[in-house]
Amino acid sequence: MHQRMSQQMILAPRMIQSMEILQLPIMALQERIQQELQENPVLELKEIEDTPSAPGEESDAPPDLGDDSYDPGAKELVIDETGGNELDFDRLEALSKDWEDHFNEEHRPSRNGIDEEGDKKHDAMQNMASRPQSLQDYLNEQVAFLDGTAGQAKLLRHVIAFVDENGYITVPLEDIARTADEPLTTEQVEEALQVIRRLDPPGVGARDLKECLLLQVTPETPHRDVLRALILHHLEDIQHNRLPAIQRRTGFDLHEIKEAIEVLRHLNPRPGSAFVAEHVPYVVPDIIVERDENAEYTVRLLDDWLPSISISRKYIDLYREKGSDPRTREYLKRKIQAAQWLQESIEQRRNTLEKVTRAIIQHQRAFLDRGPEHVVPLKMQQIADQVGVHVTTVSRAVDDKWVQTPRGVFPLKRFFVGGVTVDGEDIAYEKIKQKLHELIDQEDKGSPLSDEELVDKLQVSGFPVARRTVTKYRKMLKIPSSRQRKVWSLSS
Repeated sequence: MHQRMSQQMILAPRMIQSMEILQLPIMALQERIQQELQENPVLELKEIEDTPSAPGEESDAPPDLGDDSYDPGAKELVIDETGGNELDFDRLEALSKDWEDHFNEEHRPSRNGIDEEGDKKHDAMQNMASRPQSLQDYLNEQVAFLDGTAGQAKLLRHVIAFVDENGYITVPLEDIARTADEPLTTEQVEEALQVIRRLDPPGVGARDLKECLLLQVTPETPHRDVLRALILHHLEDIQHNRLPAIQRRTGFDLHEIKEAIEVLRHLNPRPGSAFVAEHVPYVVPDIIVERDENAEYTVRLLDDWLPSISISRKYIDLYREKGSDPRTREYLKRKIQAAQWLQESIEQRRNTLEKVTRAIIQHQRAFLDRGPEHVVPLKMQQIADQVGVHVTTVSRAVDDKWVQTPRGVFPLKRFFVGGVTVDGEDIAYEKIKQKLHELIDQEDKGSPLSDEELVDKLQVSGFPVARRTVTKYRKMLKIPSSRQRKVWSLSS
């Protein structure tokens, strides 16, 4: 029992780090590697050199360890965490016998070796690109200053992961609760959301425009009561400049209504807009999907340019040195272990991301062959079952990841869409949106189609949807109402 509990305690940090690394997009992973290189002296940038093979060796044989780095390879470097005085460095001891003639005292790092290595790595990392701070980064920084337990902070960060670039949370709270590492209730997610809504920028964490604007109204806001009434019930009236109608229905003074509208214009409908990096005109894909000569699609990670890291053999040799300072040995033990965990987590990220992307491409082949309008309904659970992982692993793998395809660059989440079943055929909501857009593009601009008429035309085309669904999709596509489209047509 004690041994099992000890193993669980050892595995937990590795699992946590593995999940964190998996969720990072390529630019954030580069930043994480940069941070680890700065903080862990046993890590170093691996230099790839063309070294001649030793006599008798075949040219395609695995490279020997005659350089200044240690790669744990397929066999795990096991470090005893049970409190004993000796470490199970069997592999290192075996390797060290081959190094006896390679190392001598002048190769051994001095007590200042850690600082020297740090300076070298600092110089080498000066040209590494960094990404701008995101809204989620900013929110997580604020969480670090809140009073609360580690569990509460973890819950807040989980919910923050669902805040989109505009500052909204549009994912159902039930889904947020279901994708957590530990069981959560929607009430717990709601409580965390209330905390997030008190963070900066004002309005963050809202589920729709009304909530966003109301969150920015404080007791000190001028014309607070009038403003709240306008936000709750009269945004469309304001949009169409129906001030007399507002005055008639609310009983507020017309002058006060105008002043409240002026205050409303200074509220931010997109709290996250300040964090959108306008100076970055492109995204950096994590994966590329290419079509080969056999009309098949291949998947390849675009991480060749990431810093290649290894564990310095000099520090392993220093750890082995008999009679070395016990505190130094303990310090190096922790750092070597952390370095190996990082290497393994990065490799696991590669494997998982490749498998998940291949599974997605198998389902969405029609998307790549014929275009986005041929996307089929797909759930993360389907991919999780196919790959053999938990659905939360799929969620982390696709989070904030972009894929370059022959059809363009898309977020991986783009391939997960809901749908409806019509006459036994699964139809993606995306296809319905495409048809809706097409109908509006082809309408008579002098007599635009109402939402009710769009429902009828969609029904004829084989897409049975309700009026509220048409209205919802039209707004998602940022298409004005038929009345507004007619006004714009007459004024153009």
